[in-house]
Amino acid sequence: MPTTPHRTKKPRKPRLTSPVRRKRPGLWVRLLQKMPRWAFWIGGLSLAAVYVWFFYYFFVSPFGFRWKALYGYVPQPEGYEIHGIDISHYQGDIDWEVLRNQGMIDKCPVRFVMIKATEGANRTDPKFYDNFNQALEYGFTRGAYHFYSVHSPAREQAQYFIDVVQLEKGDLPPVLDVEHKPKQQSDEEFKQSVLEWLHIVENHYQVKPIIYTYYKFKMRYLNDKVFDQYPYWIAHYYVDSVEYKGEWKFWQHTDVGRLPGIKGYVDFNIYNGSYYDLRQLTIGSQETIGTEAYGGDEEV
Repeated sequence: MPTTPHRTKKPRKPRLTSPVRRKRPGLWVRLLQKMPRWAFWIGGLSLAAVYVWFFYYFFVSPFGFRWKALYGYVPQPEGYEIHGIDISHYQGDIDWEVLRNQGMIDKCPVRFVMIKATEGANRTDPKFYDNFNQALEYGFTRGAYHFYSVHSPAREQAQYFIDVVQLEKGDLPPVLDVEHKPKQQSDEEFKQSVLEWLHIVENHYQVKPIIYTYYKFKMRYLNDKVFDQYPYWIAHYYVDSVEYKGEWKFWQHTDVGRLPGIKGYVDFNIYNGSYYDLRQLTIGSQETIGTEAYGGDEEV
């Protein structure tokens, strides 16, 4: 009887009780591993540039001064004694008696108040009439300004301002606040539109309006000699002196001022001259044509 051949069993491989498995690197790690060395240099330099920009923007630039202002630091221009503010509905309800008795800027009383009146061809500031009347009642030299809109023709905006604002003797000339140019207009068309508003308003009140804008906008769009005949109110924040080298009357030097009687922030301004000069700028102190109330129905 044949015998069954003996089968030898193959030795089993020892089984590891805690196998070690390599985890595949993540996508970002794999990408970094494939990046050339020069890419790391560019990344490092970029991070350094971002750090420098961040430091400058928040601690050195004008925006940085705004952060300082939020903690009570508001730089005051030196050498000026006539201070004022400009207001709108953003200041809410103002306690005019407190403002009159306690409102001081750089140890000087608030002398003048510029008040937003209109915007575009159909918007009146909700607080205009109250602010305009209260400013007069409490003895401030007052002015009214129009915010130029890119959505309405200049003629309609000028007529709307005239319909709303009745200036009197002792008031400052009307103000055009122009900060934006309509995209559909060329530079020359825009200049003519601004001049149209100024001419219509000047003919009505018989006094040259004040132009408010900021330095770069003035140099870019309104740097024509034809505008030099108008008093200039420049906005330039957190600097010791304005960059504009031409003649100017008013300087808005900060938008984070604080005063008793006003909740929140308010813009601070100075007048480039004496109080006598400021009063000489007002309607009725100049050689103007018209009646005592500029803004009535009289034909000019």
